[in-house]
Amino acid sequence: MTQVSNNSTVKSVLFVCMGNICRSPTADAVFRQKAREQGVDIDVDSAGTIAFHQGEMPDKRSREVGEARGYDFSDIRARKVVKEDFENFDLIVAMDQDNLQELQHQCPKEFQHKIKLFLTYAKDRAEICVPDPYYGGSHGFEHVLNLVEDASEGLLREIRIKG
Repeated sequence: MTQVSNNSTVKSVLFVCMGNICRSPTADAVFRQKAREQGVDIDVDSAGTIAFHQGEMPDKRSREVGEARGYDFSDIRARKVVKEDFENFDLIVAMDQDNLQELQHQCPKEFQHKIKLFLTYAKDRAEICVPDPYYGGSHGFEHVLNLVEDASEGLLREIRIKG
């Protein structure tokens, strides 16, 4: 299991994918609810490495799949990662290798330790990246949600241990 963030207590998490309309808002909604259910007080947000969908709600397919399992997307809007995020968040979690590399490129050296790959926290997955479901069918969104639920549980477990 990967260290959460430089052995420090995590009070805020930022989930990041490319456009912030599929994977990272799903992680935002799932992690926020699971943390609340487990009594973990933590700030949760999501962002994208590009600003193409700035201000938009998460993709309808992500919302439909997530809402069918009881997750709330109502207050999530797409935004781009900004310089202040690297300082303000204790943990910055990338959905895939491309976004991980983009975050590492943008991030000041003193905050590099905060950037992690999300599926390193998953318990039962052979995959290392959450695949982008945008151009696929509804099965892809279900698969993403399954991966996100698993990794969210693992991350919360680690946060509770370190907290």
